[in-house]
Amino acid sequence: MDPNELIYDWNRLPGSFAYAGVDVELDDETLRDGLQNPTVMDPPIERKIEMLHLIAEMGIQAADIGLPGAGPRAREAVMALAREIADERMPIAPNCAARTVKADIAPIVDVAQATGLRMEVGAFIGCSPIRQYAEGWGLDMLLRTTAEAVTFAAEEGLDVMYVTEDTTRSRPETLKQLYTTAIECGARRICLADTVGHATPFGVRQLVRFVRKVIYDSGEDVKIDWHGHRDRGLAMPNALAAIEEGAERIHGTALGIGERVGNTAMDLLLVNLKLLGMHDVDLTRLPEYCRVAAEICGIEIPHSYPVMGSDAFRTGTGVHASAIIKAMNMGDEWLVDRVYSGVPASLFGLEQRIEVSPVSGLSNVRFWLREHGYDSEDDRLCDAVFALAKRSDHTLTRQEIEDEIAALTGGADA
Repeated sequence: MDPNELIYDWNRLPGSFAYAGVDVELDDETLRDGLQNPTVMDPPIERKIEMLHLIAEMGIQAADIGLPGAGPRAREAVMALAREIADERMPIAPNCAARTVKADIAPIVDVAQATGLRMEVGAFIGCSPIRQYAEGWGLDMLLRTTAEAVTFAAEEGLDVMYVTEDTTRSRPETLKQLYTTAIECGARRICLADTVGHATPFGVRQLVRFVRKVIYDSGEDVKIDWHGHRDRGLAMPNALAAIEEGAERIHGTALGIGERVGNTAMDLLLVNLKLLGMHDVDLTRLPEYCRVAAEICGIEIPHSYPVMGSDAFRTGTGVHASAIIKAMNMGDEWLVDRVYSGVPASLFGLEQRIEVSPVSGLSNVRFWLREHGYDSEDDRLCDAVFALAKRSDHTLTRQEIEDEIAALTGGADA
């Protein structure tokens, strides 16, 4: 059977950005923005280097390696990561965050000169009316600060990504003046930041369209970046909306770590782009990328986390398991991975798992017994385990099932 006949994909009909062959780059902010989360640990440099290599393995084109203006510890880490990129000739473009002031940009110039790397500065400045009111800032000050900082960075040989914090709550006339000034002074990327996770996909589309017009009017070749947060749980659809409207690069962090409840999850963005045919890279090591990120930051991956959670490809439900087992019995691995899953586990180095739970059918029990070396045709064994599951209030552990079998068989080997 032709796989295309088994799944009708509404996501890739003519008119979708995936169908149109849109090319999008990624910028991993795990080692900078991700570490702003108040719960995570700031890992030692050697673990950051380990993470950097995994970022490159995922086919991610760029990485934010820190904010060296934050102090000696941050500068040391940024320099070490930059040297690793240079010495190992890593296929990854480094960038560093900085406030839109010379004092923050100068350390990035030092890193570029010490390593010989082409460095990009992500110069950020708050511009929403609520932020201006709280800080006592006026537009004239923002424009003057922008011009001075972007000019300095460009003259020092840095690539400039001009980042407007809280873009999604900023007035269009303010954004137009700031972007026009930054572009005139040498910025060649504009980053739209949903700093507090305010945007909806509709709002993202309106914003990106507006900014594309500002760039068009400038006459310069300027790229658009999207940087989202997930305070309203909309980071992933917002990222896809930004791509759909023409954003050339999307920012994210491993497992979505970041300020407050976090950023766009880079791992899930990779999954979605892979499934849309927009990221042609082997992602079987994606679990390692996520595992290392969790380990070095001192956090756990929730069991229900999409794709990488322990329950992502695990079922104890009878109807679900029955369909998967039938596919297994047909010897069709492609079918096994898709009959009850929207994400093929094998694409990401994982596999489907069938358990025995209170909502299981006998097919779950027989499958489990067979997979663990027991006689799955022994009705007495099957009935005993099935009855145990129906008395239980949870998915049975291997130990619980084997204890039941031992009690039934007197401890005889399977």
